[in-house]
This record gives sequence, C-alpha cells and structure tokens, in this order.
Amino acid sequence: MNPIQLEINNRYKQLHAPEQATRALFAAIEASEQFAIQPGELSVVFVDDSEIARVHADFMNDATATDVITFQADPAMQSAGEIIVSVDHARNRSKEFGIPFSRELSLYLIHGWLHLAGYDDRSESDRAHMRAAEQSALALLDEANLTHGFSLAY
Repeated sequence: MNPIQLEINNRYKQLHAPEQATRALFAAIEASEQFAIQPGELSVVFVDDSEIARVHADFMNDATATDVITFQADPAMQSAGEIIVSVDHARNRSKEFGIPFSRELSLYLIHGWLHLAGYDDRSESDRAHMRAAEQSALALLDEANLTHGFSLAY
C-alpha cells in the first residue's frame, strides 16, 4: 500500500486544531484497505459556507453552499485528490439532527474520501451504495474511537 500524504489547511477560525483528528481518521480508513484511493498528496481544506459556495459556483455552476466538494486525483501530479469541507454546514446539520458536531464533520471527510475511492452519489442506487459505505467507514472509526476528535473553539 502506498501512503497518502496529507496537506491540511484550516481556514475556519473556530475549528480547533483539526490536523491530528484528520490524520488519525484517514490513517484508519487507509489502513483498513476497504476504500483504497490513488496514492499521493491529499489536500483537505476546512472552510465556511461562503467559501464552499464560491467553489461550488466556480466548478459546478451552483452557487449554493454544500457539505463537501471533492476533486479527483491527478496521478501525473502525484495528487490523491482534494476534499473541501464546510464546517458551517457540519455545525448547522449537527444541531438540526441532534448529533455531535465531530461525528458530522467526520462523515463529510469520509464522504469525500469515498468519492476518491470511486463511489458516486448521483443516482439513487449509487447513493444507496455510498450511504452503506459511509456507515461501514463510520463503524470502523467508531470502533477505533476516532469520530470525536474535532471541536470548535468559541
């Protein structure tokens, strides 16, 4: 197995030191070998809703905020891909659903990783397959107690 090198950029001021939690989460997923992705540098960026909406508009012609955007690997550039996550979205949805913020943010990171592993969610059957993979990955992380590492500083 070729390792993934993480490049983590936290642009969300209230997200407290996400580097360790992100590294642990992806190391566990990578070690499981269930969801292999292209080796190389994986860029992870934590942003607010306005920034993810700009990216969504620029690359997908949709100016709305979303939870996560994934850009596929480019083997020629030794890139494993890029995952952009809206911390605002995770914060709001966790309140809406009554689940821990850290678990919701972990789910978004898993979702991005799964896109890099070849999962899609455009059709109903693809979404069902993606949701099953998300639950499998969450169970793996729950077993390792890795869905509680993200926190917000106020």
